[in-house]
Amino acid sequence: MTTKILVTGGAGYIGAILVPALLDGGYKVTVLDNFMYQENSLASCCAHPRFRVVRGDVRVMDIMLPLLAEADIIIPLAALVGAPLCDRDPFTATAVNRDAIVELLRHAGKDQAFLVPITNSGYGIGELGKPCTEESPLRPVSRYGRDKVELERIIIDRGNAISFRLATVFGMSPRMRIDLLVNDFTYRAVTDRCIVLFEPHMKRNYIHVRDVACVFLHGLREFDRLRDSIYNVGLSDANLSKLELCERIQQQIPSLTILEAPTGSDPDKRDYIVSNAKIEATGYKPIYSLDEGICELIKGYTMIRNTRYGNV
Repeated sequence: MTTKILVTGGAGYIGAILVPALLDGGYKVTVLDNFMYQENSLASCCAHPRFRVVRGDVRVMDIMLPLLAEADIIIPLAALVGAPLCDRDPFTATAVNRDAIVELLRHAGKDQAFLVPITNSGYGIGELGKPCTEESPLRPVSRYGRDKVELERIIIDRGNAISFRLATVFGMSPRMRIDLLVNDFTYRAVTDRCIVLFEPHMKRNYIHVRDVACVFLHGLREFDRLRDSIYNVGLSDANLSKLELCERIQQQIPSLTILEAPTGSDPDKRDYIVSNAKIEATGYKPIYSLDEGICELIKGYTMIRNTRYGNV
């Protein structure tokens, strides 16, 4: 019997890569999305007989509950992602990022499984030189991080779930986001040949969007072994400061000028490095390096020169 997966926000940056991969993997996929960015990122899926798409809002239970009842597995991607966007509309951010998923959990049967993306920005500011593991204290510094941390606790307490604490995602997607850090810096390098850095020492971890899709597929294949646990998902060789990231981009765009701003601050204050050893011990290994992603983005930005490809 074909496994049925409900993906909320499936037309977004991650979903536009994940949904075709799920279909290729033999799953029956229903996508719920409000298409707030007028995206057609799943157009190529429409001819697939195991693909279904529903336009709607994840907060409206009259829409969600019939879809939930049909699903074996739920992957809730629908979210307002990132600190700036959540700060701009905090009420909606919490309603979508936390409360709507909690409501689904309340109505879900015990045998329905959840694979949930949770940001590793919940680590906030880590200890100098010490990688954050899944056991490290959580100190979120943004509403987005706080909502995701609270959601993760509820999900793990409920059980029959996997939480993936995703690093900062990068790479090309049919529903592109230029506002993510690697994507943003590479766009500035391609178009402006100059990047102005605030607080260049701040570090974080990174992961390619296709590797995010791969970890969800890994979670589906190995669900019984991975269930009821939390996993950091990132590139173990890419715990980099913003300055180090710019220098990696500069290796491919030598004409790039990097300027460190003497004043000002980054609104996203997180600063940490991450260990991804736990997920790697299960047999998952990322495929796409940071340098390959930067090369891919440079090609993509030859085609894209429009700021509508972002969330802010």
